[in-house]
Amino acid sequence: MAIEISQLCKTYHQNTDFPVQAVKALDLTIEPGEFVAIMGPSGSGKTTLLNLLSGLDHPTSGEVSIDGCYLSELSEKQLSAFRRDHIGFIFQDYSLLPVLTALENVEFVMQLQGKSDAECRQRATALLAQVGLSEQQNKRPASLSGGQQQRVAVARALASRPRFVMADEPTANLDAQSTAGLLDIMQQLNEREGITFIFSTHDPRVITRARRVIVFEDGKLKDDQRNDR
Repeated sequence: MAIEISQLCKTYHQNTDFPVQAVKALDLTIEPGEFVAIMGPSGSGKTTLLNLLSGLDHPTSGEVSIDGCYLSELSEKQLSAFRRDHIGFIFQDYSLLPVLTALENVEFVMQLQGKSDAECRQRATALLAQVGLSEQQNKRPASLSGGQQQRVAVARALASRPRFVMADEPTANLDAQSTAGLLDIMQQLNEREGITFIFSTHDPRVITRARRVIVFEDGKLKDDQRNDR
């Protein structure tokens, strides 16, 4: 599943007398199995680009296609199902459901897919073990540290067996040890299972791990470098 981006533009008109062009005429291809960091200063358009790639936001013009499927041609219902089944999300603020335990947060997306209770429980338990949280699986987010909450978010993002994981500043609130552990987990999943990871980040700890670094500035592609280690 390659992501093909053609002449992608996003302009915002809200709360300003002047339109803001967050993404400008972008052409880009992301191949299956890449480990990509999109870097740039705040306001450069990184998060907007992730939202456009995942169908969380709609472009003003241009196209995003995934494996030949044009997102603009999908209805909202089809787009929601496509995201549910193919794209995992890791948010900077974790976005866990506070009333659910870590285990229940991971199970939730699989329940939306119609999986059986037994399958949801088995996979969620295995994923939490994979990210080192077996002993915390029955705790709610408020009882977990920031690093633990972000690892729950990683497990949740992987629960639906996505082909892509979009991560928006996933290490912004984490210390060095938590960041290193989280990146280790994601690199292993990328290498072993071929999951494509796309990060929006300005964190050098993420950038040094990436095999491709895309530099974004003022909504435009400034640089695109590969590091095939």
